[in-house]
Amino acid sequence: MKKTFQLHIEGKNSDRVLDAVKHEIRKYIKRERGRPVPAGADFWDFDCKFGRSAETAEVAHIAALIGLIDGVAREGGAQFYVEILAKGGHRQARPASTEGEGDGGATTDDGSEGGDGDGD
Repeated sequence: MKKTFQLHIEGKNSDRVLDAVKHEIRKYIKRERGRPVPAGADFWDFDCKFGRSAETAEVAHIAALIGLIDGVAREGGAQFYVEILAKGGHRQARPASTEGEGDGGATTDDGSEGGDGDGD
């Protein structure tokens, strides 16, 4: 998907246009993830770019797209460009944790969970 979205369309509520744009992006990602994964790949990965125009678009992570869109809308931007290209991804093993690190949350010396002590 390579598309420039207009946020201010005459005769339409800007909030509804913003919601429709986000829905279209989420629907595209869901549709792409539903396709069969290419041979030799473990999952669908996405290369994404985001910017005010196609010329100024910069690489962005897929999880950050909705936040970037909200930022443009808050600033009153009239349009933005988004590019989402699906590719096969390969899962990598997580690095083994070192012996000094625990896999649980922070604890205090008395063995209770860390925190500010107010019981929240």
